[in-house]
Amino acid sequence: MNRRVFLKLIQTAILLFGPFRTTLAALKKQPTGLVYDDFFLQYWLEEGHPESPDRLRSIMKLMKHSGLLSHLTQIQTRVDVLADLSRIHTAAHVHALKIEYGKSNDVALAVVAGILAATDEVCRGSLRNAFCVTRPPGHHARNTGKVEGFCFYNGVAVAARYAQEKYGLKKILIVDWDYHHGNGTEAFFYSDPSVLYFSTHDYFAYPGTGDPAKVGEGAGKGFNINVHLDCKSTDEDIIAAFNEKLLPAANRFKPDLILISAGFDSRQDDLLGCFDITDEGYQQITMMVMQLAGQYCDGRLVSVLEGGYNLDGLASAVKVHVETLHSGTQTKN
Repeated sequence: MNRRVFLKLIQTAILLFGPFRTTLAALKKQPTGLVYDDFFLQYWLEEGHPESPDRLRSIMKLMKHSGLLSHLTQIQTRVDVLADLSRIHTAAHVHALKIEYGKSNDVALAVVAGILAATDEVCRGSLRNAFCVTRPPGHHARNTGKVEGFCFYNGVAVAARYAQEKYGLKKILIVDWDYHHGNGTEAFFYSDPSVLYFSTHDYFAYPGTGDPAKVGEGAGKGFNINVHLDCKSTDEDIIAAFNEKLLPAANRFKPDLILISAGFDSRQDDLLGCFDITDEGYQQITMMVMQLAGQYCDGRLVSVLEGGYNLDGLASAVKVHVETLHSGTQTKN
């Protein structure tokens, strides 16, 4: 990291967190939950595919080796998810994936169950926040009866509607920092003013959506925020997007719950992305989202793994992200 970027990060941290030190200090004392199950390893789209079980193995290995895992509260996944899935996905979509993918579809359903279990714990106040070490990802999933961008079901979208209907939360903020635009998430809430969707991504990458001019429609106009970042975008670029676009919108919106589509294919050296975001960058944007959660929703935040295909880079970035959720700071290996 060059000196100019480093100083900018320090300046951002001071500006953002000076008024909220007490809030963050209080949140540090609250437990952070973790969703993980070996069952999530039990499928492949195809041999040699970048979306492989090794993604989760690399994450869990580093979290265990670093000692971080012992500080997290394990969340038991739920059993039945079909009724809750229907809040977002059609029966035809579910049936088509079940017929086509069998056991892999069972894994995808278990992922949604895990995300909803984390949402339960956070919304009940048992945990302050949680991270879901899950695969397959979900933010491209719509109701096409097909797997799109490795995604079967949009767990974050399901969790948003679930939290609203079960816990009476009125306003949900979804923050998506995956390299690829979450076209499924955008589509589900494009006319809905109760969900603020914010995404940083490469507009010219798959799936070719995420035009910054797309701001929502009808009652949802202004509640869809797309920020294009060019190839080689740095920590400074993504932090600027959060400062200039996310924070003002979130401060107006005042969310009751924050969900993160945490895609780490936006990290430097990823196999499917071309950004240059470092672990320090993820630490900063995690803290920015935590500040919003602390200010508006008693810290309630659920983060869900999306992309990230460089195994070592993915594990490192996730470790920093989860450490920050847990303590507000990064610890040494």
